Amino acid sequence: MIERAVIQERTVAGLAAARARGRIGGQPKAIDAAKARHIRQMIEAGTPKSEIAAVLGIGRATLYRHLSALSP
Repeated sequence: MIERAVIQERTVAGLAAARARGRIGGQPKAIDAAKARHIRQMIEAGTPKSEIAAVLGIGRATLYRHLSALSP
């Protein structure tokens, strides 16, 4: 029990120290601002969504998730 608490405390302290150094955890976002603009242009041009995903090198699910986040 005590060991688990010590490990948890050290983990939290390590994450806080990393944040203080400007580090962020997790996987980088697949769609940045440039890709978002490109998606918007391709959608307006009538390009199929599966083709958009293939051209940009992202998954279709990622594309649909991005599009659903744009429209409320």
